Amino acid sequence: MYAQDRINAGLAAIVVGALIASGVAPYDRITWLMEVAPVLIALPLLYATRRSYPLTALLYVLIAIHALVLIGGGAYTYARVPLGFWLQDLLGTMRNPYDKIGHFLQGFVPALVAREILLRGDWVRGAKMTAFLCVCVALAISACYELIEWAAALAMGQGADEFLGTQGDPWDTQSDMFMALLGAIAALLLLSSWHDRQLHRLRRS
Repeated sequence: MYAQDRINAGLAAIVVGALIASGVAPYDRITWLMEVAPVLIALPLLYATRRSYPLTALLYVLIAIHALVLIGGGAYTYARVPLGFWLQDLLGTMRNPYDKIGHFLQGFVPALVAREILLRGDWVRGAKMTAFLCVCVALAISACYELIEWAAALAMGQGADEFLGTQGDPWDTQSDMFMALLGAIAALLLLSSWHDRQLHRLRRS
């Protein structure tokens, strides 16, 4: 457990350092605040529950990766992240695809968070029903985020363009949710066995 504490402390230091660096001179301050808001909520929550409800090591790493992606999008805005321009050149896409990485992780990570909570609380039985509910949770979170973007567009008008990051794509909302769906399915297919082993070790400790 002490080794995991050190790993968690290292992950937290990386995320906090990136958060501070991103906030020094972001492209747009309001957009930065809205994009990193999930990180600002999650960090205190994870710290407060580190003893009463510790998560698996796998989940802590994935949450940190997701946080870094959100922070990058907040610093540059999703349409201007340098990694996205590199991917655009590599893949030959019409737009900067960095935001699709974020939406993929928006399904990938919440699906495993839901899986951990459902299995640890013994809220559901059966692998198929567990997978179904995890995908449902991930899609619900994705849909809620799209509603937040819609509300921002109504409230801010053209000022919400940087936050929305649609880059002129009329199907951006649908493709965002599709990427979240793919992320959730990928997480369950690729990591369920590994996750089960970590859950077993967590119960034993």
